[in-house]
Amino acid sequence: MRRPVLLVIAHGSRDPRHAATVHDLVRRVRSLRPGLRVETGFLDFNIPSVKGVLESLDAEGVRDVVALPLLLTRAFHAKSDIPAVLAEAPPRLRIRQAEVLGPSPLLLSALERRLYEAGLTPADKSSTGVVLASAGSSDPEAIAVIAEIAREWRHTGWCAVRPAFASAALPRTEQAVRELRDLGCARVAVAPYVLAPGFLPDRIARGAAGADVLADVLGAAPEVARVALERYDAARVPVLAVVGA
Repeated sequence: MRRPVLLVIAHGSRDPRHAATVHDLVRRVRSLRPGLRVETGFLDFNIPSVKGVLESLDAEGVRDVVALPLLLTRAFHAKSDIPAVLAEAPPRLRIRQAEVLGPSPLLLSALERRLYEAGLTPADKSSTGVVLASAGSSDPEAIAVIAEIAREWRHTGWCAVRPAFASAALPRTEQAVRELRDLGCARVAVAPYVLAPGFLPDRIARGAAGADVLADVLGAAPEVARVALERYDAARVPVLAVVGA
């Protein structure tokens, strides 16, 4: 039985680094699951559009698609934008929307990978405070998830972990950095909880000016690709049940 196509849905950006990073991540997903067809569609700014990819798949005779939101929290795009686009897909396509990537223990591992790549070591954890810096959202559910991830991450041995937001919510990155300084952490690191470079990640970087370490975005970290496949596998089961009915 043919596996459903995995359609990775990214937001898109005027910043060319965004699309380049998304494509790098999709290539890693393909490398982890040879034989799985993985397509990429963007909601805005970049091509191909989600609508265009779905129309092309329909024209080819594809019937089953798992749509994966390339998002870290369930906020407006996952709850509204993406379902609206998928609802306009050709009627012959059977589409199941997968869950967003976060939260996941694998994403915490990816965050630590980026911090170690930026110069920290596991021996630094107990004396280092970390700012978990996300893009931000007006959705209370998304904000609560970020706060819970920070609490969970703190218990893995860091001096302290504080959430911060580049937009729509407080505190900002620079405020969280000062908070950790005041708390007495020997060093402060900023871990961007974002997938690709762009306007808000750049704001996070500017807010990290007072920190000792600034990690890179999650990007094409292998852990992120593994989460993407986990979400695909969880979503495809109902699709296969329908096909085999």
